[in-house]
Amino acid sequence: MTSGERSPADEDDSDGSESFPSDEGTGEEADVDEVVQSEGLSGSEVDINQVDGDHDDESIDDESIDDESIDDESIDDESTDDPDRNDRTPLERFLNDQDGPYMVVREVLLSVAVVLVIGLVLFAISGVWPPLVAVESTSMEPNMKMGDLVLVTEPGRYAPDAAVSGTGVVTYEQGAEVSYETFGMPGSVIVFDPPDRTGSPIIHRAHHHVEEGENWYDRVDQDAMNADSCEELATCPAPHDGFITKGDHNRWYDQDYEHNGIAPVVHEDWVTGVARVRVPMLGWIRLIFTGEAGPFAGTLPSVPFPEPETLLVASGASAVAAGRNAGWMNRWN
Repeated sequence: MTSGERSPADEDDSDGSESFPSDEGTGEEADVDEVVQSEGLSGSEVDINQVDGDHDDESIDDESIDDESIDDESIDDESTDDPDRNDRTPLERFLNDQDGPYMVVREVLLSVAVVLVIGLVLFAISGVWPPLVAVESTSMEPNMKMGDLVLVTEPGRYAPDAAVSGTGVVTYEQGAEVSYETFGMPGSVIVFDPPDRTGSPIIHRAHHHVEEGENWYDRVDQDAMNADSCEELATCPAPHDGFITKGDHNRWYDQDYEHNGIAPVVHEDWVTGVARVRVPMLGWIRLIFTGEAGPFAGTLPSVPFPEPETLLVASGASAVAAGRNAGWMNRWN
């Protein structure tokens, strides 16, 4: 045997161990090797779950980052719903917003403004406050009915030439001579409030004007006076200048104390207004809620209640505001 040849036994001894085919390795095995080298552990002591756990933590962190980015996108979307809204000044939003607090404040202020404007217009026309009175009884039927709302003016305003000098009131006696009529009969319908009266003011027609100390018995309609002479009347002779009054539906004069006793001779200073226009039925709102008429008459406690003109203008303002808000409410619904 030459020196260059090797025997089979030599080949077996030279290996010393079994041989395995080499693999290039995966990323997971590479991570294992790093853990082995850093911790000084053998391959058998490496916990593969530890490596897997590290990967899971990294994936959770990635998901949280993705969620944050999604939230940021949703916020960006919400802020871009109305890009011009945040750029407008408070005044522009107050004038133009169709929802939200700016719109509510605008509509409330508009309603208040409407009430004030209507009230000022009524006061400018009438010259008295309140400019509206509700008829509380049937004493003026059929020309004024219970529940009517009546516009009154300051006595001297719009006074015709036939009016008693300095009063603005035309009496039934004078109106019949010059053909001056209001509410279906000659003469002016006046609102007066005697100082000792505890109820509401009275709205009746002025029939005669008398002077202080005058014996007015012979001038009046005897069928409307239950007396045979001036001496039988508590208010004759007249204690002061003033008016003899009567409800159109009443049989007796207001100054006939035996039957009515509604008022003495009505002093000119007690006249607070002259009736001009009536609005049928609208006064019932006040009469019913105050218990002065209707099914609860005399049963409800006396409570403060807005004057008729306040109810009228407030109702008008509410109607205006409701009409303006109809489109906004439909959008919300």
